Amino acid sequence: MATSPDDKNLTAHTFRRFDEGDDTWDSMNELIFQEDTSYKCPTYIQKTPPCQGGCPSGEDIRGWLQIVRGIEKPLGYEAPAADLSKEEKAAIEERNMQHYAFTRSTTANPFPSMMGRVCPAPCQDSCNRNDVDDFVGINAVEQYIGDSAIENGFKFECPTEMTGKKIAIIGGGPAGMAAAFQLRKMGHASTIFDDHEELGGMMRYGIPNYRTPRPQLNAECDRILDMGNIEFKNNTRVGRDVAVDDLEKEYDAILWALGCWNGRGLFLDNWKDVPNCVSAVDFLENFNKGEMKYTANKIVCVGGGDTSIDVVSVSRRIGTLNDYNELPEDSAEGRIQHGDIDAATKKTCDSVVLTALFPEDQMTAAEHEVVDAKREGVKLMNEVMPVEIITNDEGRAIALKVVDCEMDGNIPKAKEGGKEYIIEADLIVSAIGQYGDMEGNEEYANDYQLIDADAFYQVPGKEGHFVAGDIVRPHLLTTAIGQGSIAAETIDHYLSNEALKKRPKVDKHHFQLLEKLHATGLDPKNYDDGKMEDLRGTDSLEFAVHNFDDRSEQQICESSELYLGHFEKVDRLLRSEDVPDEVQVLGHFVERMKGHATTEAVDEAERCMSCGMCFECDNCVIYCPQDAVYKVEKSKSTTGRYVATDYDRCIGCHICADVCPTGYIEMGLGG
Repeated sequence: MATSPDDKNLTAHTFRRFDEGDDTWDSMNELIFQEDTSYKCPTYIQKTPPCQGGCPSGEDIRGWLQIVRGIEKPLGYEAPAADLSKEEKAAIEERNMQHYAFTRSTTANPFPSMMGRVCPAPCQDSCNRNDVDDFVGINAVEQYIGDSAIENGFKFECPTEMTGKKIAIIGGGPAGMAAAFQLRKMGHASTIFDDHEELGGMMRYGIPNYRTPRPQLNAECDRILDMGNIEFKNNTRVGRDVAVDDLEKEYDAILWALGCWNGRGLFLDNWKDVPNCVSAVDFLENFNKGEMKYTANKIVCVGGGDTSIDVVSVSRRIGTLNDYNELPEDSAEGRIQHGDIDAATKKTCDSVVLTALFPEDQMTAAEHEVVDAKREGVKLMNEVMPVEIITNDEGRAIALKVVDCEMDGNIPKAKEGGKEYIIEADLIVSAIGQYGDMEGNEEYANDYQLIDADAFYQVPGKEGHFVAGDIVRPHLLTTAIGQGSIAAETIDHYLSNEALKKRPKVDKHHFQLLEKLHATGLDPKNYDDGKMEDLRGTDSLEFAVHNFDDRSEQQICESSELYLGHFEKVDRLLRSEDVPDEVQVLGHFVERMKGHATTEAVDEAERCMSCGMCFECDNCVIYCPQDAVYKVEKSKSTTGRYVATDYDRCIGCHICADVCPTGYIEMGLGG
């Protein structure tokens, strides 16, 4: 029988816990209305959602999505006055939600506006919603939280009493600033040393302004400095302007977070000898400083990641001059600075080509960045490897020879019978990796010009020295933020002379039910005050949280644990983008990614399936045949404490666990 597209869609969105035809019990003893002889009853198990599990900075993503969608209500905010209009009340409640979401989001990441724009979002790749329709637009909601915080002037709360300890932080990028932020919340002061004019690191000098708009970046950097007791010394290079020995005398600890500002060249014999072959790091830094306002006419970039996309997209935007006659490497490497340019003297580059070893769908660059670059007029060549820089009599590159390739493990090799291609070039840019600039600090460098770190981000053999970010291993901005947070915790233990404990298997910023109960005035009683002689059950005792277990530090909630049939297919709300075509691209520096309005952010947050945490759907209450599962009375209810079980009624039929959409209920030996 023919199947309509709608029928196919319906079939694709059908989820079953049991096989077709498996709809009867094997014996009368297994009827659900007879008690389970294993004596198992529902237990409420908090687990880490896979979005958070996939987030290198460990954000409580599920938590702030719950706040935006209205499930977790803001705490500690004054309710709107009764005499206000409906619109005024709604505006106050919206602002309260925004502030509470901002507070939860920035527990882990002090840059929600920036990360919402440019993070490649491994959280979205991990999202269980991918098994229903499409991932939740986590980045979009995070950008909304970050932008609304800036618009409302939200600040970070931190203790007024200081510990008297002070940390030297070398590097003002995401790792260093995240560490300064976390240390300040612990009461420790810090000084950030950076050899650039402004804070931000790669967010400012490695990513173009149409992706990380400077007003929002400045606001998020300033908000950290506004916490107080965080000093910034710009244009100051440790190892040149300041000696490490002096820092050791003046500060209680040192954190190395200096990033990787040297780009790796192509693995071709004459790369270093050809003057018009440059690194993507230099190219983008000089553009972002405002010192390179045009480039050569024919650009070839070798890469495949987000950095290479930035190189070719910038090249399309700045273009070249109609009578271009300078050496392009001079501006790309900062030897000359361009002044103001009359737009009438410029034109788009004749050729901007990006080559990559992998097929387009396996490139590490974000998919939408690749799509946008192609729209802007970039030519993409996939599954090719560079084999020769073709030079003229003056030793300058005039073309790059590439061949069809395939991967042998992590090593590319020429494909047998593959083609050769000659790509004309006035400037060749390598975007295949980065390493540290350790000049003046060579004793801390390993063989890869990085700094070694142990599991706690201590520098081995260097007491009082810690390290975080790209200088450990070049990776994502969000990875640097996460490492900065862990390093700050390690430094705090070091300053307090506390032994370091093994970090959790799932090492994230987890939701803490006891903290939530404390914030709502629902702290459990002291054990000695609340205990009884017979402790075989805790359901009626107030010193314990009845039948709840927090496994978030050990377990990530997989989609197989969810009742996916609960969730209707809902299309993801896409942010609008301002992406020029190849005709419009010259001089187009308008921000690319437009943020959601509140209604859109709420709608997108509502697509979250709340994996591993109750989201108050009432399924377990509705479907329990014995009325054993009940809603906790409102005065005692809070996030993570919405339902409980009357064990006198429960017969262990497991229906509540079967119909729980979020995997929060498991059958166990409750007490």
